[in-house]
Amino acid sequence: MIEASFVSLFPESTRSIVSASILGRAVTAGQLKINEIQIRDFATNKHKTVDDTPYGGGPGQVMKVDVVVAALRGAQKPDLKTCVILSDAAAKPFTQADAKRLAAYEHLIFVCGRYEGIDARIEHYVDESFSIGEYILTGGELPALVMLDAITRYVPGVLGNPESLDMESHADGLVEHRQYTRPVDFEGHTVPEVLLSGNHQKIEAARLLERQQRTVKK
Repeated sequence: MIEASFVSLFPESTRSIVSASILGRAVTAGQLKINEIQIRDFATNKHKTVDDTPYGGGPGQVMKVDVVVAALRGAQKPDLKTCVILSDAAAKPFTQADAKRLAAYEHLIFVCGRYEGIDARIEHYVDESFSIGEYILTGGELPALVMLDAITRYVPGVLGNPESLDMESHADGLVEHRQYTRPVDFEGHTVPEVLLSGNHQKIEAARLLERQQRTVKK
């Protein structure tokens, strides 16, 4: 089992994803537990202020480090092996290798920023920072969900056929070969003959060659 805590101003925005498909089944089966941590609950003034204007000037608002760290500490469970993850568009790209490595933790805490981001001092309170691409999103919840989806697939029992992980894109540095099913011929677009041959040795060789060619091309 693995626990995932979303430290966020909009933790409810994750619910539709974690309740559907593989993640939803993992939750139902007790292989994945989701915790929602509302950052605003940790604000200390009567207005529940979570952001302020940036030092040095500039547009937008910056999330307050004291409030976010208080929420982060509220999410901690000292008895669990935990990794605190920050969604950060300026961080290193999240990879399949990261997903596999992080699945070994018992508790993942995703810190999700909004506005112009979180006060930079949050870096002293997280273990890892990741980006899912060179673009800006409204908040850190979507990147956190992307990462959790990739990580959860490595939790034992979550996938019906765990061997499929070995053949997926990026599992071994190559992208996956193309997949086909019925009908054999659709509007003149046909399934490669080798896949219909029944010769598994030839099929595997053809698939490996295609994986190599697609990796170079893409």
